[in-house]
Amino acid sequence: MDEQTAHTGDFPAQTKKFAWAAALLVLGFSLPLVRLLRFAAGDELHSYILLIPVVSVYLMWLQKKELPRVSIPAKIPGAIFLGAGLAVAAWHWIAPRPALADNLVQTTAAFLLLLTGAGFWILGGALMRAAAFPLALLVFMVPLPDFLRDVVEAGLQHGSAVVAGGMFAVSDLPVLQDGLTFRLPGISLQVARECSGIHSTMVLFITSLVAGHFFLRSPWKRAVLCVAVIPLALVRNGFRVFVLGELCEHIGPQMIDSPIHHHGGPLFFALSLLPFFGLLYLLKRSERAGRPGPPKH
Repeated sequence: MDEQTAHTGDFPAQTKKFAWAAALLVLGFSLPLVRLLRFAAGDELHSYILLIPVVSVYLMWLQKKELPRVSIPAKIPGAIFLGAGLAVAAWHWIAPRPALADNLVQTTAAFLLLLTGAGFWILGGALMRAAAFPLALLVFMVPLPDFLRDVVEAGLQHGSAVVAGGMFAVSDLPVLQDGLTFRLPGISLQVARECSGIHSTMVLFITSLVAGHFFLRSPWKRAVLCVAVIPLALVRNGFRVFVLGELCEHIGPQMIDSPIHHHGGPLFFALSLLPFFGLLYLLKRSERAGRPGPPKH
């Protein structure tokens, strides 16, 4: 065996070693991972976590032919990630136990750091770089920490109230806005935490990452698609409040208990996909228009 072969190793053998390492990590983190799955299944915001590993593996499978067959183990970044994972795991066991969501943040982060470290150490830097996007997508397995969830929900609440107030202002419906509360004739509407649309916003943000990865080449256009999720979320939520107010005024206050209020989220999310994919089409079309043509002879 020559020196290059000794350093690179056999690719199938590397894959088998990593599979064993991943299996041992899953076994070692089996209880925290089961708690994560139960938490995601019972929490409306984090239900997308259940799909993240499936999407990541599927994306990896799609680009399997593009993965390098030779990849030298990258032990320095591997050691960094392994050390970080062990540090987070140690902190989890030593520090006082936080609330469930923050507890799962620690255990899931430790698991992903150790898995990434094993990937660099065994599979090598070239393969990890080639599979960077599917692997990076796994970060969405980590639940939002409680403090970050509160910040995002508050931002979406107040932003949605501003948009809804603008829509009411250009309508013929007399409305008095007091912060997050809209006082209509005969009824008051409040943009509560449950109306922030944080779940739909997270799903749309993840969709923007995947769509940008597949359809756009320019990094700044991918960034534009991702950033556009924020105004789309605010317009979607504000429009939902506006529609509910109009229905309560023209049909009756009983519309506050209608399915469009309690179960209308998927409908308004589907409506927000129309401008989202319209923007994606325009960005994709601009890339085609800017592509240089064949040289003239």
